Amino acid sequence: MLILSALVTGLGLGAMYGLLALGFYVTYVVSNTVNFAQGSTMMLGAVVTFSVWVTFGLPVPLAILAGLFASTLWGLVVERVAVRPFVRRGSEAWLMATVALGLLIDNIVLFTFGRDPRGMPPTPLTSSTFQLFGLNVQPQQVLIPVVGLTLAVLLTLFFRRTRHGLAMMAVVQNQAAARLMGINVSMVVSGAFALSGFFAGVAGILIAPLFTVSSTMGTMFGIKAFAVAILGGITNPWGVMCAGLLYGIAEALITALFGSTYTQISTFGLVIVALALRPDGLFGTREVKKV
Repeated sequence: MLILSALVTGLGLGAMYGLLALGFYVTYVVSNTVNFAQGSTMMLGAVVTFSVWVTFGLPVPLAILAGLFASTLWGLVVERVAVRPFVRRGSEAWLMATVALGLLIDNIVLFTFGRDPRGMPPTPLTSSTFQLFGLNVQPQQVLIPVVGLTLAVLLTLFFRRTRHGLAMMAVVQNQAAARLMGINVSMVVSGAFALSGFFAGVAGILIAPLFTVSSTMGTMFGIKAFAVAILGGITNPWGVMCAGLLYGIAEALITALFGSTYTQISTFGLVIVALALRPDGLFGTREVKKV
Protein backbone atom coordinates (compact mmCIF):
# COMPACT_ATOMS: atom_id res chain seq x y z
CA MET A 1 0.00 0.00 0.00
CA LEU A 2 2.90 2.36 0.78
CA ILE A 3 4.42 1.78 -2.65
CA LEU A 4 1.06 2.24 -4.39
CA SER A 5 0.53 5.53 -2.57
CA ALA A 6 4.02 6.65 -3.59
CA LEU A 7 3.28 5.76 -7.22
CA VAL A 8 0.13 7.91 -7.24
CA THR A 9 1.99 10.81 -5.62
CA GLY A 10 4.90 10.34 -8.01
CA LEU A 11 2.70 10.45 -11.09
CA GLY A 12 1.29 13.80 -9.99
CA LEU A 13 4.72 15.23 -9.19
CA GLY A 14 6.18 13.78 -12.38
CA ALA A 15 3.49 15.29 -14.58
CA MET A 16 4.16 18.67 -12.98
CA TYR A 17 7.90 18.31 -13.63
CA GLY A 18 7.07 17.27 -17.18
CA LEU A 19 4.94 20.37 -17.76
CA LEU A 20 7.72 22.65 -16.56
CA ALA A 21 10.24 20.72 -18.66
CA LEU A 22 8.04 21.08 -21.75
CA GLY A 23 8.53 24.82 -21.33
CA PHE A 24 12.29 24.29 -21.55
CA TYR A 25 11.76 22.11 -24.62
CA VAL A 26 9.66 24.68 -26.48
CA THR A 27 12.11 27.56 -26.04
CA TYR A 28 15.18 25.42 -26.73
CA VAL A 29 14.00 23.91 -30.02
CA VAL A 30 12.75 27.25 -31.34
CA SER A 31 15.51 29.63 -30.18
CA ASN A 32 18.27 27.41 -28.78
CA THR A 33 17.83 29.21 -25.45
CA VAL A 34 16.01 28.32 -22.25
CA ASN A 35 14.22 30.28 -19.56
CA PHE A 36 16.01 29.72 -16.27
CA ALA A 37 13.24 31.73 -14.61
CA GLN A 38 10.83 28.89 -15.34
CA GLY A 39 10.45 27.94 -11.68
CA SER A 40 9.73 31.56 -10.77
CA THR A 41 7.15 31.70 -13.56
CA MET A 42 5.45 28.67 -12.05
CA MET A 43 5.44 30.38 -8.65
CA LEU A 44 3.97 33.55 -10.16
CA GLY A 45 1.03 31.64 -11.63
CA ALA A 46 0.27 30.00 -8.28
CA VAL A 47 0.63 33.24 -6.27
CA VAL A 48 -1.56 35.30 -8.63
CA THR A 49 -4.23 32.58 -8.61
CA PHE A 50 -4.18 32.45 -4.80
CA SER A 51 -4.30 36.25 -4.47
CA VAL A 52 -7.16 36.77 -6.91
CA TRP A 53 -9.15 33.91 -5.38
CA VAL A 54 -8.46 34.25 -1.65
CA THR A 55 -7.28 37.83 -1.11
CA PHE A 56 -9.68 39.56 -3.53
CA GLY A 57 -12.46 36.98 -3.25
CA LEU A 58 -13.08 36.57 -6.96
CA PRO A 59 -14.38 33.32 -8.53
CA VAL A 60 -11.95 30.43 -8.99
CA PRO A 61 -12.20 30.34 -12.82
CA LEU A 62 -11.30 34.04 -12.98
CA ALA A 63 -8.40 33.46 -10.57
CA ILE A 64 -7.07 30.62 -12.74
CA LEU A 65 -7.28 32.78 -15.87
CA ALA A 66 -5.45 35.58 -14.06
CA GLY A 67 -2.71 33.18 -12.97
CA LEU A 68 -2.27 31.81 -16.49
CA PHE A 69 -2.26 35.31 -17.97
CA ALA A 70 0.40 36.47 -15.49
CA SER A 71 2.71 33.51 -16.14
CA THR A 72 2.27 33.76 -19.92
CA LEU A 73 2.95 37.50 -19.85
CA TRP A 74 6.02 36.97 -17.69
CA GLY A 75 7.33 34.49 -20.25
CA LEU A 76 7.09 37.26 -22.86
CA VAL A 77 8.86 39.72 -20.55
CA VAL A 78 11.72 37.28 -19.97
CA GLU A 79 12.24 36.83 -23.72
CA ARG A 80 12.05 40.53 -24.48
CA VAL A 81 14.21 41.78 -21.61
CA ALA A 82 16.59 38.96 -20.74
CA VAL A 83 17.01 36.93 -23.93
CA ARG A 84 16.50 38.91 -27.14
CA PRO A 85 19.01 41.75 -26.50
CA PHE A 86 21.82 39.30 -25.79
CA VAL A 87 21.00 36.84 -28.56
CA ARG A 88 21.10 39.70 -31.10
CA ARG A 89 24.64 40.48 -29.97
CA GLY A 90 25.68 36.85 -30.15
CA SER A 91 26.19 36.81 -26.38
CA GLU A 92 25.27 33.99 -24.05
CA ALA A 93 24.67 36.37 -21.16
CA TRP A 94 20.97 35.47 -21.41
CA LEU A 95 21.89 32.54 -19.14
CA MET A 96 22.50 34.84 -16.18
CA ALA A 97 19.92 37.40 -17.30
CA THR A 98 17.07 34.89 -17.05
CA VAL A 99 18.35 33.75 -13.65
CA ALA A 100 18.46 37.39 -12.52
CA LEU A 101 14.90 38.05 -13.68
CA GLY A 102 13.78 34.95 -11.79
CA LEU A 103 15.38 36.28 -8.61
CA LEU A 104 13.82 39.67 -9.27
CA ILE A 105 10.26 38.34 -9.48
CA ASP A 106 10.90 36.06 -6.46
CA ASN A 107 11.83 39.08 -4.34
CA ILE A 108 8.99 41.23 -5.66
CA VAL A 109 6.55 38.50 -4.63
CA LEU A 110 8.37 38.12 -1.29
CA PHE A 111 7.79 41.79 -0.44
CA THR A 112 4.21 41.96 -1.72
CA PHE A 113 2.84 38.50 -0.94
CA GLY A 114 4.81 37.88 2.24
CA ARG A 115 7.32 35.36 3.50
CA ASP A 116 5.00 32.81 5.11
CA PRO A 117 3.75 29.91 2.95
CA ARG A 118 -0.02 29.74 2.56
CA GLY A 119 -2.28 26.84 1.75
CA MET A 120 -4.93 26.90 -0.91
CA PRO A 121 -8.48 26.64 0.44
CA PRO A 122 -10.04 23.18 0.06
CA THR A 123 -12.01 22.39 -3.07
CA PRO A 124 -13.94 19.26 -4.11
CA LEU A 125 -10.77 18.18 -5.91
CA THR A 126 -8.77 18.15 -2.67
CA SER A 127 -11.33 17.62 0.10
CA SER A 128 -12.93 14.49 -1.38
CA THR A 129 -11.37 11.11 -2.17
CA PHE A 130 -12.21 7.99 -4.11
CA GLN A 131 -10.98 4.41 -3.93
CA LEU A 132 -8.26 3.26 -6.32
CA PHE A 133 -6.97 -0.27 -5.67
CA GLY A 134 -7.92 0.15 -2.01
CA LEU A 135 -6.18 3.52 -1.75
CA ASN A 136 -7.87 6.84 -0.98
CA VAL A 137 -6.92 9.20 -3.81
CA GLN A 138 -7.76 12.88 -4.21
CA PRO A 139 -9.14 13.87 -7.63
CA GLN A 140 -6.46 16.58 -7.77
CA GLN A 141 -3.76 13.87 -7.76
CA VAL A 142 -5.31 12.30 -10.86
CA LEU A 143 -6.05 15.62 -12.55
CA ILE A 144 -2.37 16.63 -12.71
CA PRO A 145 -1.12 13.72 -14.88
CA VAL A 146 -4.29 13.85 -17.00
CA VAL A 147 -3.76 17.56 -17.74
CA GLY A 148 -0.02 17.06 -18.27
CA LEU A 149 -0.43 14.26 -20.80
CA THR A 150 -3.29 16.09 -22.53
CA LEU A 151 -1.16 19.20 -22.96
CA ALA A 152 1.69 17.08 -24.33
CA VAL A 153 -0.69 15.65 -26.94
CA LEU A 154 -2.03 19.11 -27.79
CA LEU A 155 1.50 20.47 -28.10
CA THR A 156 2.37 17.71 -30.56
CA LEU A 157 -0.75 18.42 -32.61
CA PHE A 158 -0.03 22.16 -32.45
CA PHE A 159 3.43 21.68 -33.96
CA ARG A 160 2.22 19.30 -36.66
CA ARG A 161 -1.22 20.58 -37.65
CA THR A 162 -1.45 24.34 -37.09
CA ARG A 163 -0.04 27.23 -39.07
CA HIS A 164 1.71 28.79 -36.07
CA GLY A 165 3.11 25.42 -35.02
CA LEU A 166 4.50 24.79 -38.48
CA ALA A 167 6.03 28.28 -38.43
CA MET A 168 7.79 27.40 -35.18
CA MET A 169 9.11 24.18 -36.68
CA ALA A 170 10.34 26.12 -39.72
CA VAL A 171 12.29 28.41 -37.39
CA VAL A 172 13.72 25.33 -35.68
CA GLN A 173 15.02 23.99 -38.99
CA ASN A 174 16.52 27.20 -40.38
CA GLN A 175 15.88 30.74 -39.17
CA ALA A 176 17.27 32.39 -42.29
CA ALA A 177 15.08 30.28 -44.57
CA ALA A 178 12.08 30.97 -42.33
CA ARG A 179 12.62 34.72 -42.75
CA LEU A 180 12.77 34.33 -46.51
CA MET A 181 9.41 32.55 -46.34
CA GLY A 182 7.93 35.60 -44.63
CA ILE A 183 7.88 34.19 -41.10
CA ASN A 184 8.40 36.75 -38.34
CA VAL A 185 11.10 34.91 -36.39
CA SER A 186 11.05 37.34 -33.47
CA MET A 187 7.31 36.82 -33.02
CA VAL A 188 7.72 33.05 -33.19
CA VAL A 189 10.42 33.10 -30.50
CA SER A 190 8.23 35.35 -28.33
CA GLY A 191 5.37 32.90 -28.83
CA ALA A 192 7.61 30.04 -27.70
CA PHE A 193 8.46 31.87 -24.45
CA ALA A 194 4.80 32.75 -23.91
CA LEU A 195 3.90 29.07 -24.34
CA SER A 196 6.68 28.14 -21.95
CA GLY A 197 5.24 30.55 -19.37
CA PHE A 198 1.76 29.11 -19.91
CA PHE A 199 3.01 25.59 -19.16
CA ALA A 200 4.72 26.85 -16.02
CA GLY A 201 1.53 28.58 -14.91
CA VAL A 202 -0.53 25.43 -15.42
CA ALA A 203 2.00 23.43 -13.38
CA GLY A 204 1.97 25.96 -10.55
CA ILE A 205 -1.82 26.17 -10.38
CA LEU A 206 -2.22 22.39 -10.41
CA ILE A 207 0.43 21.64 -7.78
CA ALA A 208 -0.38 24.52 -5.40
CA PRO A 209 -3.41 22.81 -3.74
CA LEU A 210 -1.21 19.84 -2.77
CA PHE A 211 1.63 21.97 -1.35
CA THR A 212 1.83 25.55 -0.10
CA VAL A 213 2.08 28.81 -1.99
CA SER A 214 5.12 31.00 -1.32
CA SER A 215 7.66 33.17 -3.10
CA THR A 216 10.26 30.39 -2.93
CA MET A 217 8.11 27.47 -4.07
CA GLY A 218 9.38 27.51 -7.65
CA THR A 219 13.14 27.40 -6.99
CA MET A 220 13.63 23.67 -6.45
CA PHE A 221 10.82 22.76 -8.85
CA GLY A 222 12.57 24.74 -11.60
CA ILE A 223 15.93 23.04 -10.97
CA LYS A 224 14.34 19.60 -11.02
CA ALA A 225 12.38 20.41 -14.19
CA PHE A 226 15.56 21.44 -15.98
CA ALA A 227 17.19 18.18 -14.87
CA VAL A 228 14.15 16.35 -16.26
CA ALA A 229 14.40 18.21 -19.58
CA ILE A 230 18.04 17.19 -19.98
CA LEU A 231 17.33 13.65 -18.77
CA GLY A 232 14.52 13.16 -21.29
CA GLY A 233 16.44 14.61 -24.21
CA ILE A 234 15.48 18.26 -24.44
CA THR A 235 14.59 18.04 -28.14
CA ASN A 236 12.06 15.24 -27.57
CA PRO A 237 8.75 16.42 -26.04
CA TRP A 238 7.48 12.94 -25.21
CA GLY A 239 10.89 12.01 -23.86
CA VAL A 240 10.74 15.06 -21.60
CA MET A 241 7.28 14.15 -20.30
CA CYS A 242 8.25 10.49 -19.74
CA ALA A 243 11.40 11.57 -17.91
CA GLY A 244 9.25 13.81 -15.70
CA LEU A 245 7.00 10.90 -14.78
CA LEU A 246 10.00 8.65 -14.08
CA TYR A 247 11.67 11.32 -11.96
CA GLY A 248 8.50 11.99 -9.97
CA ILE A 249 7.92 8.29 -9.30
CA ALA A 250 11.56 7.77 -8.28
CA GLU A 251 11.40 10.76 -5.94
CA ALA A 252 8.16 9.59 -4.31
CA LEU A 253 9.41 6.00 -3.90
CA ILE A 254 12.71 7.09 -2.34
CA THR A 255 10.86 9.40 0.07
CA ALA A 256 8.40 6.66 1.05
CA LEU A 257 10.99 3.90 1.48
CA PHE A 258 14.01 5.75 2.86
CA GLY A 259 12.74 9.12 4.09
CA SER A 260 12.96 12.66 2.76
CA THR A 261 16.56 13.03 3.97
CA TYR A 262 17.79 10.92 1.07
CA THR A 263 15.40 12.21 -1.62
CA GLN A 264 17.47 14.95 -3.22
CA ILE A 265 20.78 13.07 -2.91
CA SER A 266 19.37 9.92 -4.48
CA THR A 267 17.31 11.47 -7.28
CA PHE A 268 20.02 13.84 -8.49
CA GLY A 269 22.54 11.02 -8.13
CA LEU A 270 20.38 8.88 -10.41
CA VAL A 271 20.18 11.72 -12.92
CA ILE A 272 23.99 12.01 -12.98
CA VAL A 273 24.38 8.26 -13.50
CA ALA A 274 21.75 8.22 -16.26
CA LEU A 275 23.40 11.12 -18.10
CA ALA A 276 26.82 9.51 -17.72
CA LEU A 277 25.45 6.44 -19.48
CA ARG A 278 23.24 8.39 -21.93
CA PRO A 279 24.74 11.88 -22.46
CA ASP A 280 21.98 12.85 -24.89
CA GLY A 281 19.25 11.86 -22.43
CA LEU A 282 17.20 8.72 -22.02
CA PHE A 283 15.07 9.50 -25.06
CA GLY A 284 17.31 11.95 -26.91
CA THR A 285 19.31 11.34 -30.06
CA ARG A 286 22.73 12.67 -30.90
CA GLU A 287 22.56 15.66 -33.24
CA VAL A 288 24.19 15.10 -36.61
CA LYS A 289 26.00 18.20 -37.85
CA LYS A 290 26.54 18.64 -41.56
CA VAL A 291 29.94 19.95 -42.64
